Amino acid sequence: MDDDINKLTEKIIGLAIKVHKNLGPGFLESVYQAALAYELQKAGITFEKEKNLPVHYADIVIEKGFRCDFLIDNQLVVECKAVNKMTNIDQAQLLNYLKISKLQVGLLINFNVPILKDGLKRIVNNYKGKTPRSQRPPRLTQKDPASLE
Repeated sequence: MDDDINKLTEKIIGLAIKVHKNLGPGFLESVYQAALAYELQKAGITFEKEKNLPVHYADIVIEKGFRCDFLIDNQLVVECKAVNKMTNIDQAQLLNYLKISKLQVGLLINFNVPILKDGLKRIVNNYKGKTPRSQRPPRLTQKDPASLE
């Protein structure tokens, strides 16, 4: 795995820890997302918040199939949670984000824990290709359902 992605995940985890130290557990997910977006911007890290990721199904593309919390530097998907306990569904959601975006690494961050390291999960997709940093996932459009009949 690329050193760049490891350094990037370290930076993001550091910023998430900073947010958690300042806010602690108990807020809504949207509060943590806003605080993390602020820290990302302040650190000069390129990101897209609530990025729509299209899903391919049969002969159509569902344009708003998934919406990840953060797509960071076109390399890393970050999904924020504020739940009592993360589940396998939360992990599957992040893995699906990685698969459809053809990215390798994602972070699942649950801010609703006393110590943030207990709420961190790094997920790795088995996708073996290398996505150039400047290449965004393709923007596809949904085919007209009437044309599928």
